[in-house]
Amino acid sequence: MAYYASNCCYFNPIFFSSHTKGHISYYVTTVEGNNPAVFTGDTLFIAGCGKFFEGTAEQMYQSLCVTLGSLPKPTKVYCGHEYTVKNLQFALTVEPDNAKIQQKLSWAQNQQQKGHPTIPSTMEEELQTNPFMRADLPEVQERVGCNSPVEALRTIRQQKDNWRG
Repeated sequence: MAYYASNCCYFNPIFFSSHTKGHISYYVTTVEGNNPAVFTGDTLFIAGCGKFFEGTAEQMYQSLCVTLGSLPKPTKVYCGHEYTVKNLQFALTVEPDNAKIQQKLSWAQNQQQKGHPTIPSTMEEELQTNPFMRADLPEVQERVGCNSPVEALRTIRQQKDNWRG
């Protein structure tokens, strides 16, 4: 990984080919390694992910679950668009009994009513509430009728593409 340092921070570009072929996210920490943040553009949204415009489900799985999913849990997630409420509403169609999704949706709706942002999230929250990042869990795979994480992620993305919430 190539790090670019300023006098206060390290900036690590992460190249993805899942949403588009030339997509870049940036992982940032202080020089001491504190306050990690990732700026994900359109690869990872709060409780969602970008469409596979030029990439595949395999590439998106690698981007979301392997690369971004391995970042420290306190990493703050800054995404390119504010789709949080709709994404959480969709997430409940995948995991209707997930209390973390229900709680975050209630919080996000409250934030939206007050005119406040729902961004950032954290990697820990995404691993608890984002159905695309949870595609490796057997219960999510079973819920969407799949036997592998990549197949589940592909199916969830297709469901989201056709969902009218």
